[in-house]
Amino acid sequence: MNLKSSFFDKKEDNGARISYEDQRASHKLAIELVSILPVATIERPIVFVCIGTDRSTGDSLGPLVGTLLEEKRMNSFYVYGTLEDPIHAVNLVEKLEDIKAKHFNPIIIAIDACLGRLKSVGFIQLADGPVKPGAGVNKELPSVGDYHITGIVNVSGFMEYFVLQNTRLNLVLKMAKVIANGIYQASVTYQPITKWKNIGNHTTKDAISGRE
Repeated sequence: MNLKSSFFDKKEDNGARISYEDQRASHKLAIELVSILPVATIERPIVFVCIGTDRSTGDSLGPLVGTLLEEKRMNSFYVYGTLEDPIHAVNLVEKLEDIKAKHFNPIIIAIDACLGRLKSVGFIQLADGPVKPGAGVNKELPSVGDYHITGIVNVSGFMEYFVLQNTRLNLVLKMAKVIANGIYQASVTYQPITKWKNIGNHTTKDAISGRE
């Protein structure tokens, strides 16, 4: 669970805000995701870090997304944090160290749940910058991500831990499916391709994004 509740009540100039009930929510998320990412190269992989735990309904958004993405077997993106192997408060630092050891200079996109105002419940936010895991339940953890995708799963302001435990799984699962489908659609659009270029008398190849 990340971020302070007021974050989602402010207009973000560098991000997108999409309701999970929008019939084109996944498509819109995919478009926004591809638009904010820099040119992808094999040397700098794109890694999704799905934060949360299956021991709390409200905080299960991240690992649900990770599990759904794992089943899709994407080629363009790497995914960490699933229901089977979650990334949460206890192991976050260790998992981040492992990820950075496996991937040189990765572009990290953090996925986490959030509490907010009643009118914002069900909205998904995509924006630049990291998330602050644990802020919603007063835990001090390192910030995560070059970008973040977060979903407001319930109302903040009073007994946040209890609210998380009593969040409807139906809502969280629907939001997770929207996010996972959006990321998968983005992965198809964002397939790296190989282009050849001449440097002097030598020919080399670069793996770059398929985007123009």
